[in-house]
Amino acid sequence: MAAQGYAIVLNSRDASVSLIDTERKIEVGRVDVGKEPHHLYPTPDLQHLIVANAVSNDMHLLDPLTGQVRQRIRNIDDPYQIAYSPDQKWFVTAALRLNRVDVYTHSGGEFKISKRIPVAKAPSHLWFSADSKMVFVTLQDSNEVVAIDMQTQAVVWRMPTGSLAAGIMVTPDDRFLYVGCMGVDYVQVIDWREQKTVQRIKTGNGAHNFRGLGDKRTVFVTNRVAGTVSAVDMTTHKVLDTFPVPGGPDCIEVPADQKTLWVTSRFARQVSIVDVASRKVVRTIEVGRSPHGIYLHRRAALL
Repeated sequence: MAAQGYAIVLNSRDASVSLIDTERKIEVGRVDVGKEPHHLYPTPDLQHLIVANAVSNDMHLLDPLTGQVRQRIRNIDDPYQIAYSPDQKWFVTAALRLNRVDVYTHSGGEFKISKRIPVAKAPSHLWFSADSKMVFVTLQDSNEVVAIDMQTQAVVWRMPTGSLAAGIMVTPDDRFLYVGCMGVDYVQVIDWREQKTVQRIKTGNGAHNFRGLGDKRTVFVTNRVAGTVSAVDMTTHKVLDTFPVPGGPDCIEVPADQKTLWVTSRFARQVSIVDVASRKVVRTIEVGRSPHGIYLHRRAALL
């Protein structure tokens, strides 16, 4: 195992996790998990990595360095996308096929349901406000974003987005939502307090998901249909660069040194490593079918 741990990649069609040696940049093993693992999230103490298995309705807790399974948590309905609130009070899942957002409390490795919140249709990705008071959720099949008040655990507003709303994030100043509109070619910028769209950033067909470089300024956007990744300046909402990453780029991870991007390519069964300085793919690594979420234990800050 590399000193900083493996890169952990979810193979959503294979119900497995690929372990990649980050020094040699090769796959060195696979670990079985539940059906359709799509997204992952570290626990607040960084002692476990949660793999959410949407179809088998469960989650696996992995050792974040070795990728080995430590615990299986059953009866978590359709955990497609997952996140902890910044204050660590809540654990929230977007249950895409059930048209729900589920709110859990957590303690000692146990997750207890607090509220099931109906939202139609196809809740896809989610992100919290900095103060943990709101969670924003994209609705992929109704082309909307909703805001849920975490105190009342109810939807307090909703607004339209571009086609197939997918990835979502809040800018580092906590002022704007970025929404990747996968059915078109842009990122929608929303002033969430005023509930109005202020800009559409054209990035590429299939604008999908986000990963910050860690400098609180640059965010990368995967354009899954175009087979490109765009770098966007979050202070100006302008595209800095767009460069090819073939094979349906989906999720991105950034190591602590911020020198590379590790990009899952859903259609190509591979991870592409991009040199940040040159914007070139410098290595591809074969993994399982339909690779989706990716995690590095020694990672840059999310924004």
